[in-house]
Amino acid sequence: MTATTADAPPPGVRLPKRRGVELSLLVGAVLISVYGYIDVGLTREGHVPADALRYGAGLGALALVAHLAVRLRAPWADPLLLPIAVLLNGLGLVLIFRLDLETPLDRAAPAQLIWSTLGVALFIACVVMLRDHRILQRYAYVSVAAALALMLLPILFPAVNGARIWVRIGGLSFQPGEFAKMLLAVFFAAYLAANREALAYTGRRIWKLRLPTGRILGPIVAIWLISVVVLVLERDLGTSLLFFGLFVIMLYVATGRTGWIAVGLLLAALGAFAVGSLEPHVNERVDDWLHPFASIDAGEGPEQLAQSLFAFAEGEMLGTGLGAGHSILIGFATKSDFILATAGEELGLVGLSAIFLLYALLVGRGYRAGLLLRDAFGRLLAVGFASILALQVFVIAGGVMGLIPLTGMAMPFLAQGGSSVVTNWIIVALLIRVSDSARRPATEPVEAGVLAAPAAAGRRAR
Repeated sequence: MTATTADAPPPGVRLPKRRGVELSLLVGAVLISVYGYIDVGLTREGHVPADALRYGAGLGALALVAHLAVRLRAPWADPLLLPIAVLLNGLGLVLIFRLDLETPLDRAAPAQLIWSTLGVALFIACVVMLRDHRILQRYAYVSVAAALALMLLPILFPAVNGARIWVRIGGLSFQPGEFAKMLLAVFFAAYLAANREALAYTGRRIWKLRLPTGRILGPIVAIWLISVVVLVLERDLGTSLLFFGLFVIMLYVATGRTGWIAVGLLLAALGAFAVGSLEPHVNERVDDWLHPFASIDAGEGPEQLAQSLFAFAEGEMLGTGLGAGHSILIGFATKSDFILATAGEELGLVGLSAIFLLYALLVGRGYRAGLLLRDAFGRLLAVGFASILALQVFVIAGGVMGLIPLTGMAMPFLAQGGSSVVTNWIIVALLIRVSDSARRPATEPVEAGVLAAPAAAGRRAR
């Protein structure tokens, strides 16, 4: 993953900052979200919601403050990252507000707005305070220790809906795994950047695969074992797949060897098969995936996955319109795990494709920022954070569409979940910091006391 000289502009060419483009896109993102909010009110209640202006002003203020932080502290950052995050977050608030109208005694939109505000505040803090992404490399082993502690913490608390992924203290609840995934990405990036040569070119050759020494291979095996342990103890298929998939992707990017993908898929398949056969909760998820209409055949009515498939089918090409669907029939997870079904039913295939394209753009721009960097740690860090988003979208969308077994993860920015929306905003902040380093010209002065920015002359960023 290196930038080639063929991509290089003539020396001395100054790349545009494009902060004006970012501001224009933010205005569009806020207007689209406000239009959706108004559309829901007109469809469900026949009039514009009384707090539509307050909702638009609040979302606009958050977007503007975030934009000012980027403009002042990361002026060379990719202009698409922040607008996409604002639009997805705004659409998520609209969908949750729409579902709240079906459950007046269980309103989630106000809490989600508070969590979104906290997420934007942490986004601003990261952009302002973290002046160079390479500072994170110093805290690699602190990150992995904290990540392991967070991953194991839910074991001490009661299971929720069959999985131990929540920590509940009084009225406060959060998912430690959401924060652990970021810390693991930092550790993986630092470890692989330091050992990529040993992983790729040293060790004993077995058939067509060269295995590194035990000292280098040990952490790889440890990560696999930890992912299986998490799956067994917490009954959380989604988190296990995310952690292991993240490591395999970053390992392939670091070494460039496709053999590691084959080994990773084999180990993941063996672990999933063993646990799926032995753990009743995971086995039940697999059975529901294989036979989504079994409860209908038994005369018990459709369960969640079947209702989700019916919602997608009802949406057809253009959808029923915001507020005119019946996805609330899915049940208690409508606003979280299955919120994509509401988007599919009410926005149709066209709207759902637009949402997936937004995710694809977000992930693609993250990968591009990594490609433009010359330091190995920054490259792997950008790939790791972008891959977290990509894996979450794949695992969640695949589950609610019946392509893979269901998991308990939250769709980035769209679904109800405070821990999820906060961590996703931090991920976007770190991608913005990396992209600023990638696009910053070599002649641009850096602040005193900050590590020299990676050389960016001879690289082109759109």
